[in-house]
Amino acid sequence: MADNKTENTLSSDATEVRAQKLKLLREQVGEVYPAHFHRTMGNAELTAKYESLEPDTETQDVVTVAGRVYSSRNSGMFMDLHDASGKIQIFSHKDVTGEEARALLPMIDIGDIIGVTGIVRRTKRGELTINAQTITMLTKSLLPMPEKWHGLSDIELRYRKRHLDIMTNEDSKLRFQQRSKILSGIRRFMENDGFMEVETPMLHSVYGGATAEPFKTHHNTLKLDMYLRIAPELFLKRTLVSGLTDKVFEINRNFRNEGVSTRHNPEFTMMECYWAYADYEDIMDLVERLFESLALSIHGATEFPFGDKTMSFKGPFKRVPMPDAVKEATGIDFLAIKTDEEARAAAKAAGFAVEKDWTWGECLAFIFEEKVESTLIQPSHVTHFPKDISPFAKEVPGEPRLVERFETYCNAWELGNAFSELNDPEEQRRRMVEQLEQAHARGEKEKQLDEEFLDAIDQGMPPAGGLGIGVDRLIMLLANAPSIRDVILFPARRSKAD
Repeated sequence: MADNKTENTLSSDATEVRAQKLKLLREQVGEVYPAHFHRTMGNAELTAKYESLEPDTETQDVVTVAGRVYSSRNSGMFMDLHDASGKIQIFSHKDVTGEEARALLPMIDIGDIIGVTGIVRRTKRGELTINAQTITMLTKSLLPMPEKWHGLSDIELRYRKRHLDIMTNEDSKLRFQQRSKILSGIRRFMENDGFMEVETPMLHSVYGGATAEPFKTHHNTLKLDMYLRIAPELFLKRTLVSGLTDKVFEINRNFRNEGVSTRHNPEFTMMECYWAYADYEDIMDLVERLFESLALSIHGATEFPFGDKTMSFKGPFKRVPMPDAVKEATGIDFLAIKTDEEARAAAKAAGFAVEKDWTWGECLAFIFEEKVESTLIQPSHVTHFPKDISPFAKEVPGEPRLVERFETYCNAWELGNAFSELNDPEEQRRRMVEQLEQAHARGEKEKQLDEEFLDAIDQGMPPAGGLGIGVDRLIMLLANAPSIRDVILFPARRSKAD
């Protein structure tokens, strides 16, 4: 077993020191990475059990804990041991600790994972502590940890080495705990509301359900080019056709071969659902109830901080038709404009640079994005989108240029998109063929018509409301995170060489 002179014989390089200690441990202790070690409780459970233990009091209870060493004082006499649930102090002294365990102390570095068996007490200063009787080396860490109190200051390094970010940053750890809770909360809410969860394919032979550039792959056995899912929509609608359930949802991973920003990641999470015999107004109510439930779960209140703002997820949210929002912001009354030419002229007269072939609806949507979107800080439903940019939603009665569609905004971000879903099979085919022709004109020659979906719709899909929610952005708000990379464990990033 190593003695107290060990540190004086080791290299001055921190990484080399750890390698030398590992070698000595293998020689003198034997197994440094044992397969079997069982603790009796986690640190949070221990803290809760002995919450009422008075200062300067020792129990006769023997417990076994395990975790990573985060700090060491007085040559290892005091160590802070962390597991996923919290911290406990370890005390090692000749009066309480066996000679073999004390001889191990010089070999323990910050970052090592150890197991400790000992007596529970509370110090005079009130610190819950275990008087170590035995210490077991469970994992020797070969790399030094970042300085605990500053963590990783390099933002890119935080994303590249997320394990160190979480290890040294309590805010990061909390955000991913909140992410897990939010995902569980969405699932429980939907199930309690009568929705059935299903799983649909991630590999598609025909990509669709959204307008986006796909990731392409190839199936060797089938000799078939395939695409990573950009949306689960067309499969979920086929589930409605089947009659399996009238309320279906999926928490799904989607992949879009497009840009990266603080709000965009090529691989992202959505919750998509379809509700037979409901419409887009029913879906608005669903969104408000879901958001309120999640805020209460995470914050215990419907109001919560985001940056320097206070957000409120208390329904009902503001509801405003897109033409009304644009008229209020710019004075342009698009409902009074009859033609595409007049729409372009009105936009140009107001100082907006629009393309020469844009339609009435494209002009309306562009001005909305330019003048209104940034003002939508508190949760708001923007309704009555132009049909020109919403080919799969039902028309607004009495106004065929608009459709029963809404998007939910908060902090000027789009969080959700919903329709009263088109279920007329002839109209569905016409619109999909038109969309395909537009895609081919843009150079998307691989884009195909999804005949299997159209065949299913010919069988008859009930009227329904449909919804897609960007889960990552929703988590950003609830977890007070400024970037989507702060709430995705391992976000897309350039290679280290770049």
